[in-house]
Amino acid sequence: MTAHHFYLRADWPGGRNSDGYLETGNLKTKISIPPEMGGPGIGTNPDEMLLGAASTCYIITLAAMIERAALPLLSMSLESEGIVDVTNGVFTYEKIIHKPTVVLTDEGVEEDYNKLNKLVEKAEKSCMISRAVQGNVEIVVQANSK
Repeated sequence: MTAHHFYLRADWPGGRNSDGYLETGNLKTKISIPPEMGGPGIGTNPDEMLLGAASTCYIITLAAMIERAALPLLSMSLESEGIVDVTNGVFTYEKIIHKPTVVLTDEGVEEDYNKLNKLVEKAEKSCMISRAVQGNVEIVVQANSK
C-alpha cells in the first residue's frame, strides 16, 4: 500500500470575523468566513475549498478516463455549484452540481459519444473527493457533451 501525505498550516488570529492564512503545497491564500454567511469575505473559505476540491478531482478523474479510453478529446471545461443550506442557524453543505462540457474532435463517432457519456457519470463515482463526502453531500452531474 502506498500512502500519500498532504500537510496544511493555518494561522487564525482569533474571533469569528477575523481573517487568517493557510498554506498547503502550491495553495497559499487568505481565509475568512464568506460574506453570504456574515463574514468579511477575505480570501477563500471552506465552502469554496470543498467545491474546489470536488471540482478539480472530478475534472482530473474525467480527463484520465477519457485519455485511457483513447477518445478524441478537443477540449473540456467545468462549471460547478455548491449549495449550503442554513436551517435554524445550522450550516449544511447539501449539494454539489458539476456541469462539464466535453468537446470531441471531428473524428468522434457515435460510439465515442456513448463511451464519453458513461465516463462523465463514472468519473464522479470514481473521484476520491466524491467518495470521501458520499452520504453527506449529494453530487449531481449535468453533462454537456459535444
